[in-house]
Order: sequence, then C-alpha cells, then structure tokens
Amino acid sequence: MSDTSTNPGRHLTDVRLFEFDVPDEVRWGLAEAGFVFATPIQAVSLPLTLSGRDVAGQAQTGTGKTAAFLITIFSRLLRTPRPGPARGPRALVIAPTRELVVQIRQEAESLGLHTGLSTLAVFGGIDYRLQRDAVKTVPDILVGTPGRLIDYEQQGATTFKDVEILVVDEADRMFDMGFIRDLRKILRRCPSYDRRQTLLFSATLSASVMELAYEHMNNAQKVEVEPERVGAEGITELLYHVSSSEKFRLLLGVLEQEGGSRVLIFVNRRTTAFDLVKGLTANGYPTRALAGNVPQDRRLKILTDFKEGRLAVLVATDVASRGLHIEGVSHVINYDLPQDAEDYVHRIGRTGRAGAVGQAVSFACDDYVFSLDAIQKLIGRPIEVHWPPEELFRSGKVTSAPRPHAAGQPRRTSPRQKPAGMRIPIAAGPEDPDSFGRTKRKSRRR
Repeated sequence: MSDTSTNPGRHLTDVRLFEFDVPDEVRWGLAEAGFVFATPIQAVSLPLTLSGRDVAGQAQTGTGKTAAFLITIFSRLLRTPRPGPARGPRALVIAPTRELVVQIRQEAESLGLHTGLSTLAVFGGIDYRLQRDAVKTVPDILVGTPGRLIDYEQQGATTFKDVEILVVDEADRMFDMGFIRDLRKILRRCPSYDRRQTLLFSATLSASVMELAYEHMNNAQKVEVEPERVGAEGITELLYHVSSSEKFRLLLGVLEQEGGSRVLIFVNRRTTAFDLVKGLTANGYPTRALAGNVPQDRRLKILTDFKEGRLAVLVATDVASRGLHIEGVSHVINYDLPQDAEDYVHRIGRTGRAGAVGQAVSFACDDYVFSLDAIQKLIGRPIEVHWPPEELFRSGKVTSAPRPHAAGQPRRTSPRQKPAGMRIPIAAGPEDPDSFGRTKRKSRRR
C-alpha cells in the first residue's frame, strides 16, 4: 500500500472542483449545491479515485469525504454502461449508523440530481417489507447499514455480484459498533478486489482498519489529511471544571451567555438526555433528545427540525456524533466528557464544519473528569481551561438539590441511577419562542 500525506492547514483549498475530469451532469449538481472549491481530502483523493485507484482515506469528520466518494461513483457509473442485465446495485455504500445512511442518501440526491441514477437507503427502524420491495427494484446505488444489507442479500432480494464500486464509510466505527463480522461477509459477497474499485474512508486509520484495507482492497493508496492534529480547524475549545451538582446551573449560564442559533449538547447516557430535555424546556429552552431508543421516524423528524432551524437546542448521545453533516452548528457542549477519547473528536466535529467557525465547550465533572487525560493525549494538546465565575451559574427550575456524594466513595454506575446534578424540573408553562428558541412565560389572568 503506497502512502500520500498532506497538511494544507485549512478546510478549503484553491483547487476548483470544476477542474476535475467529471461528466457535465456531475458539474451541474455541484454548481447547484454551491460546491466550488475542494476540501483537502477531496483535493488529494479525487485525482486517484477518478482514475480508478483504490483509496484508504483518513480525514476528520466534516471535511467532505461523502462528496468525494459520491463524485467518484457518479462519474464512474455515467461513463461505464451496465455490462449486463440489472440484478443488483452497481455501487454499494456501507455506513455504520442509520443517521449517516440517510445523510449520504440526501447528499447523493442533491449532487446527483442531473445524473438520472437512482439511490436507495436501507436501515433498521423502518418498515422491513417496504424496504425489501424497494431493494428488488434494483437501484443504481444502494446505501445501507451492514445488518440490513446482509439480511436482504441473504433473502435473495438483491445481490452484490454486480457491484463495480464499493465504499466503506466510517470504517473505524464499524469496529466500535461490532459490525465487522457483517461487513466482512458483505465484502466476501462482492466481486473480488481486482474486479471492483474500493474506497475506504475513516476518521482514524487504526491497525484494524488498515488490516481490513490490505485484505479487501487492490493496492490502495493511503491518503491522510492533517494527521498530526486531531480535530477540525476553526473550532475554539474550552473546558470548565465543575462539580456534578452544579453542572446544570453552569449549562444554563453558558446558554445564556453564549447565545447561538444551533446548539448541540452531548451526554453519555440516554437517561441524562431526557432529564436535560425536561430541565432545559422548563427553563426556557425548548429541547429534544436524540438517543438510541427514540423511534427512527421520530429521530429523523428531530434532526430535520434541528437542521432547518425550528429547534435551537438538541441533546444527544453519541448516536449523533459520527458522520452527520448539520450546517450552522454554532456550539457543541460536552455536558458529559465522553468515556471514549475518540468520541470527543467526533463530537466537536459537529461544529466548525467545511471552513466555518464554532465553539466546543466541555464540562469536566467528578463523574467523568477521569477521561480528560486520554482525550488530551489523543488530540495532542491540552484543552484550554476556564474557571467559571460565580455569576455564570444560573438559578434554574429544579425540584431539589442533588444528594451530596461522600468523599472517597465510588459513585454508583448502575444504568438505572440518575446522574448527579440533574433532577426532573417542574413542567413549563405556555411558550412564546424568541429568536434563539428560548421561551417566555406568558402571564395568566386569575
């Protein structure tokens, strides 16, 4: 496997996407989507992928990996007619999460508007038979999660034998989420590595990911963008040391002080997420939760409202931290420091995307401060510490103060325990949203 690295130090290069040798139908889609200059990963990968080379690409989240492989797929399929009868998809894109699959399909529909190529997304949480019937129509491009893809292939609803170009997106996450067995099964059912083009993209190219590349790719070119700095440019990072009992009051102060049009708050547990929704809504910030137990149709509605500005504050577990492209996220707040250091990088990557600026605020409390050393070691730098002044702690509507924790005693980690510092607040009254999404209590006539 050969190697190429680059460090342009910014999110957009001077390379124009129109300079690449792509069909006119692809150019029109890029123009209508407002894509003019290439991101670093696009600038170094597209010359290789458009020439038919296999590529294993490392780039941090939010740097344009999806557009890079979609441009390659559209160009290849438009210039090469289907060699035989339509039995299965010509392009297969595998992604680890349902949200990422939907994201890829939406971008494919936007960039491929003039190509005449059909794209279908399959994933769990949506009507199984309906998706299976859609798969049987033989779309040109099939995007899906590993489990649902292998299910339909084993049932005979589709075949992977016609795949001409295969994309594995967020490969490191496949290992994290336990999908590697299904992924390997899919790869074995596709044409051999010398009879297809394979693209692999990942935020980190770990030893496990590179082993996968050696096994299933044809002398892939390895490309890395900004490998020495883990985290996107344009993001201001700061950290507050705070006790668990004061985290919620500090969160209210940060929201009031920072403002922002679109704020994404990350927590480690879904119980914390739903408690925060109640607490923030009661204190004037209408909020929704995005977690693994939220029904899929509801999750998609919440994401749409957040992307389109109808929801200013979103609380999420790490189900939302990978691969999602949400324009205009002004602030990411780590209410809980992640216990996996890599999740810190993926969380803060939700802001400062594609050349924009953003702010990432993290709370290091006594429950999760032990993750801080691993995070700073991974990113290769200390996070700037700010000591919150007393006036930043806001009084909020909380039913009771948290029970004090005895010094020197380990905290309970039972999944049923509510996190310290959060109690269910009183219900909010009628709401009148302002420009930020806060709510003002309306007066009541007695």
